[in-house]
Amino acid sequence: MNLTERMRQESYDGYTYAYPHKTAYRPLDPPVGLAEAWREEDTSRLFLYTHLPFCEMRCGFCNLFTTIRPGQDRVEATLAAILRQSRSVAEAVRPLGVAQAAFGGGTPSYLTEAQLERLFGGLQKDWPVDFRAIPVSFETSPGTVTPTKLALLKQLGVDRLSLGVQSFEVEDLADLTRPQPAGQLRQACEWIRAAGFPVFNIDLIYGNPRQDERSWEASLRAALEWRPEELYLYPLYVGKLTGLDKLGRRPGERRRALYRQARDLLLSCGYRQVSMRLFRLPQVELETDYCCQQDGMVGLGPGARSYTRELHYSSEYAVGQAGVRAIIEDFCGRSQAQFAQADYGFLLNASEQHLRRLLKTLLRNQSLDFEPGLPQLHELEALGLARSGPWRLTEEGLAWSDTIGPWLYSEAVQELMREYELR
Repeated sequence: MNLTERMRQESYDGYTYAYPHKTAYRPLDPPVGLAEAWREEDTSRLFLYTHLPFCEMRCGFCNLFTTIRPGQDRVEATLAAILRQSRSVAEAVRPLGVAQAAFGGGTPSYLTEAQLERLFGGLQKDWPVDFRAIPVSFETSPGTVTPTKLALLKQLGVDRLSLGVQSFEVEDLADLTRPQPAGQLRQACEWIRAAGFPVFNIDLIYGNPRQDERSWEASLRAALEWRPEELYLYPLYVGKLTGLDKLGRRPGERRRALYRQARDLLLSCGYRQVSMRLFRLPQVELETDYCCQQDGMVGLGPGARSYTRELHYSSEYAVGQAGVRAIIEDFCGRSQAQFAQADYGFLLNASEQHLRRLLKTLLRNQSLDFEPGLPQLHELEALGLARSGPWRLTEEGLAWSDTIGPWLYSEAVQELMREYELR
């Protein structure tokens, strides 16, 4: 299907937050030693990412790598394995410096205060990093934050706190099968603002079938009451094996209109647009949004991905709880030697590296500073979605990011994605 036909069908094909897509990864035979994979990389400004695959509940839209309400024995075993992996990877990578860090999931704030202290302390022993001296992003949910935990995170060095709200409207939350006790969202926002993090981010989702412009604006206005330094706005997707998929739900037909409504409101309120999803106040200098597209990212934990120029690698991926738990179990049983190699991922040739750089630049509202050499860009220009000299997406092009991104994927990556069997 060409781009014009995709646009005619109002196609939302996928969120291009990383390229190649994780469903293009395959077992690496033979495995690649991490010392070799990182030998030619710049290790002076690494991005250290830690994935904590735990949540207190599974939202209906969620296809992230996470398990629900694990017992403390499983959390402790996973934390011990992450720290074992950290030592092994650091020895192989031989890092010279860490420029930024992020903790995602799942819900990292599912950990207790003692576990958080152990995690941060263990990482600082293995890596040349002072978390208080670099940008550190941390994801939370309303049900897992407390004033004590937030104060600890601030003390440990977190300066960007991201809250997965999704909606301030009760009806929207019900449609997303995300139950929220009355008053919990407001209480969490109050605590986060009182804790004094330099950057407070709020995640929202639009595109529920029953959502209209009135309810969407009410949710946006409720978020703006807290004047968050950043807002991430996600169109609703219903992925395979998710709760909404099992219920036979599908997104509403007004996602594009709701996006434009939100974009115009946030721009009028003084936010600048960084990508289709991210809006940031102009005075924010902290660049801690981890778009998962930059080389030099070292991922720790089951579900985390790592990126060198030529190799992207991770543990395997699943959405169903049985598959997720099996992967976590395998991760926890790995030895020091096994953590020193990559056995699942994607090797990028020169063409894929070039395409990755192009996608990263275009979809993050930036101009290309290199010759793209891609004839498809002329079609984008003809449709008013991009302009040349230098190449950049137009405002309307940004609105179609989730169509343009997958449309530009290489045939090889698209074929691997089609063949992938999700578990």
